[in-house]
Amino acid sequence: MNQHDALYTVARGYPGGVDALAQCMGISVNVLRNKLAPTIASHYPSFEEVSTIIELCQRAGVNDALLPLHALLVRHGMAAFVVPQPEQVDGDDLSQTVCLVMSQVGAVAAAVSTALMDGKVTLAEADLIEREFHGALAALGAWRARIRLRAGPEQ
Repeated sequence: MNQHDALYTVARGYPGGVDALAQCMGISVNVLRNKLAPTIASHYPSFEEVSTIIELCQRAGVNDALLPLHALLVRHGMAAFVVPQPEQVDGDDLSQTVCLVMSQVGAVAAAVSTALMDGKVTLAEADLIEREFHGALAALGAWRARIRLRAGPEQ
């Protein structure tokens, strides 16, 4: 999914849809709809508006609220992960994080194995594998960040 489609999908998932999202952003529904439509060249969301849409959707608990960011990064051959906040790490059990990483890597392997059973990978299977890779990369990144935060500042 490209970043435009991902942003539109996430925005539609906002409670109350694009209408409610536009109201929260303080812009008209028509303007927001035009900005979300990749075929309308005269309107496009600014970086700040994209960030606001993602932030509002995250707060509202929209599934895959970060999907537009991931889609943009994939386009440029990159991946991202959520960096845990220091207060999340204080009571953290790193062995649980290791288990989560191994579980996510196992999910990637299972998706690839299932896809290859018939000797070919469909587009839907490739999409699933990509989602599993994102989950594994996120778990690895979080593990790395937790270790760095646990280490604290150099003395």
